[in-house]
Formats: sequence, structure tokens, C-alpha cells
Amino acid sequence: MKIYLNGKLVDRARATVSVFDHGLLYGDGVFEGIRAYRRRVFKLPAHVDRLFESAHTLMLKVPLTKSALQRAVIQTLKANRLSDAYIRVVVTRGPGDLGLDPRKCSTPTLIIITDRIVLYPERIYRDGMAIVTVPTQRNIPEALNPQIKSLNYLNNILAKIEATNAGVEEAIMLNAQGYVAECTGDNLFIVTRGALLTPPPYIGLLRGITRDTVMDLARALRMPVREVVLTRHDLFNADECFLTGTAAEIVPVVRVDGRPIGAGVPGRATATLRDAFHRLTRTDGVRY
Repeated sequence: MKIYLNGKLVDRARATVSVFDHGLLYGDGVFEGIRAYRRRVFKLPAHVDRLFESAHTLMLKVPLTKSALQRAVIQTLKANRLSDAYIRVVVTRGPGDLGLDPRKCSTPTLIIITDRIVLYPERIYRDGMAIVTVPTQRNIPEALNPQIKSLNYLNNILAKIEATNAGVEEAIMLNAQGYVAECTGDNLFIVTRGALLTPPPYIGLLRGITRDTVMDLARALRMPVREVVLTRHDLFNADECFLTGTAAEIVPVVRVDGRPIGAGVPGRATATLRDAFHRLTRTDGVRY
């Protein structure tokens, strides 16, 4: 496997960074997860735009232009001869000293990894998953803006540990006011009386690119779409529930906190949106 590291393609075993890199020491950096389907990189410009926005807020300079970064992604995919892949782009503050001061980091680190990924087993997509609400809350937006896709995922990891301890794959994270925000790595939707509902970004969630794509697909299918504040009660009494994410795509949820959702099986709207999403991935993307 070849890894893109600071302008060069290197073997995986030689793809190393300094122990003084502030991405390692402090989680000071940003990243994007991207998918390629049949030699098409899905929503590549949108992912690159979001990476640059996250970096700009952190006053972190991405060492390539947007177009050059897209070319580097394609270059790495070709080097690994991958037609279907998961792509991880990482930009860190770079090596500095043991202090916090980002001014001590003169050269950012840029990493591009391309590999295959299977987040959930096929049975989850066929039969649906059970999820639970966990005690760990989402960080409040006033402390850490959720639109910054940073390398510090400890908040999500703590919630993931709680989900694992509960014997499920994913966990619902509430915000400080007790409203539904998102899951540890995915956005959340419900279907109620024919309408597609999802929490608004100001609640404290990352505005996912797959999330936005699903909302656009639903509108094209003439399904009402609304961003609304949701409680656990709303989830428990929904007709359908599903999660979205770059790696996960669209995952049906059939049980929340021990309560069956709707009929307790993946719903029709979820299946329709999954089919529409899969069709889109075959036609929408940067070819290579």
C-alpha cells in the first residue's frame, strides 16, 4: 500500500510522522473521510471544501490548493489500484515542541490514505441495527464548533465505548439540553407520517455530506424534509429511523433504547433512499 505523505507516495511501513507532531500530541488538525465507487470519487469537491473550511477556522494552512489536493487523492487511488475505496485525508499542524503554541509548528503534515472499508456487516443493512442513548453528551458548540472536523474525537470515542459496553454498534448522543444531536460517527434521521426529519446543525452536530445528499434525494422524491429539534420520545414513536455517513452510507435502525421503531424492521422510505443513494454513487463523482 502507498500512502501520500507530504508530497510523496511512500510504502505504508515508511509512512511515519514525528512524535512532536501536534496532530499526535494535541489532536491539532483536521480530516475528511471520502468514498470512491467504480473509479469515481463521490462528492470530492464538497469534501475538499469542508476540509479547507475546518482548517481555515483553526488557522491551519493546507499545504496544497484545492485542485492540487483533489489531484493528490486521485494519484493515491491510482497508485493503489483501487476502484472502490475509503479515502482519509489528514492535515495536522505539523511538528513543533511540547508546548501548545501553534506558532512553533512551521510545516503542516498532509496525509492521504486509500484503502477498503467495511463498517458494518451486511446483516445490519438487511435486518437493521439496535442503538442506545449514552450518557456522554456532545460537546457544546460554544466550546468546540461541530462543523470543525478535527482530529480530536475523544468525545465520540467515549460514546462509542459506551455503545460497545451496551452490546450495540452505535450510540445516540444528546446535547447539553437533552435533545438528540447525532451518533458517534453518523447523522440520524427519522421518518414520521411520511416526512423526513433530522436535527438542525445548531443543536451540536456535524453537517454531514451524506446527510445533505440524502436530504436532496428525499426532496427529489417529493418527500417532505425538515430540520427540527428532536427528543428521544420522537425517536421512539417514529415510523422509521436510519443513520447516514460517508463510511456507513445509509443504515436502517429498528430498535432504540430497547423500543422497536415502527414495525421493528427496515422501512420502505429507508429502502427507497438507499436505492437512490446507490444509484447516485454510480454517476456522481470525479472520475479517475
